[in-house]
Amino acid sequence: MVKRIFDFFFAFLGLILMSWILLICIIIASIDTKSFGLFVQERIGQYGKPFKIFKIKSMNDTSKKISSLGRFLRKSKLDELPQLLNILLGQMSFVGPRPDISGYYDLLEGENRKILELKPGLTSEASIKYANEEELLNQYENSLEYNDTVIFPDKVKMNLEYYYKQSILVDLQTIVKTIFRT
Repeated sequence: MVKRIFDFFFAFLGLILMSWILLICIIIASIDTKSFGLFVQERIGQYGKPFKIFKIKSMNDTSKKISSLGRFLRKSKLDELPQLLNILLGQMSFVGPRPDISGYYDLLEGENRKILELKPGLTSEASIKYANEEELLNQYENSLEYNDTVIFPDKVKMNLEYYYKQSILVDLQTIVKTIFRT
């Protein structure tokens, strides 16, 4: 209950304080991608239930290439600002496993399925460790195989560790690490 109150209060505050940045990003992304600047995609949420995640669009619909503005938005994580709305709606939390597309967390077995009891988060120890995941994957010829055999299993391990040690203090430490990561 404390976590939900924390999430709601700071998501609401964040949306109020950052709404002008969010609006500017959506307008610029709309011009840059020549389409509406908000990206909506189905992700797997708590208990394996799908939900719609919101992001600032960083790719052109036609070319399927990341624009130069999109690269900046992704690197700065500004593309994830709309997820404050997901937190406000109770679909996400500030800290928890990053929500993934179908075919990953929803297919976990055994003890690893405990991760699905957690709300997906805006940040986590795994997302801090793999903040440059896209660049890392680009180093491998078969990036999907590397993700599926190395990165994803490591994320599962880290998220399961979070499941067992979760607390408001751990969440605050993770948020501070996220803000001050280099």
